[in-house]
Amino acid sequence: MRADAARNLELLLTTGARMLAEDPATSIAAIAAEAGVDRRTVYRRFTGREELLTAVYQARLDAIEAAIEAARLREAPVPVALHRYVEEIVGVNRKWPTEVSRMRSDPEIWARRLRAIDEVDRFLQRATDEGFLRPGLPARWPGNVLGQLMHLSTRELPELSDAQAADVIVDTFLRAFGADRAAAATS
Repeated sequence: MRADAARNLELLLTTGARMLAEDPATSIAAIAAEAGVDRRTVYRRFTGREELLTAVYQARLDAIEAAIEAARLREAPVPVALHRYVEEIVGVNRKWPTEVSRMRSDPEIWARRLRAIDEVDRFLQRATDEGFLRPGLPARWPGNVLGQLMHLSTRELPELSDAQAADVIVDTFLRAFGADRAAAATS
């Protein structure tokens, strides 16, 4: 793909993500107009709205998977991996604000989403095993709360950089779920 075509595609997808997050019924014509791309160009690439929507969700998942890899959740020290993961996902949420849970009907997308969730859950279990999170918390609760904090920060902390938002989120998360060791590590 030519560089200009790749830029147009990314612009179309990020514009689509933003507009679909605001209004799930947004038309392809509206997305194309907002992205500054001819509607016919969109239809040459995508057969319809559902195909465009699938491409938006695939791009969001690509970004989530890249964030998980960059955070090195399996090998980096827990505080470093946690902050890096949160900072990366805040950036993903800002660039790709559509929620993947709407794509339950697409088995491939849903399976990718579940693999990402499982990877984060394994990391949070490692954080518990290493004494950074309190043991005995309800299964999946810390991960669900962390995800909600990251989504909330997108709306409530737009003036902060991704790193600054991650500072706030990690501090809030560890104050809620951290063990004594976690509080000492962030002080």
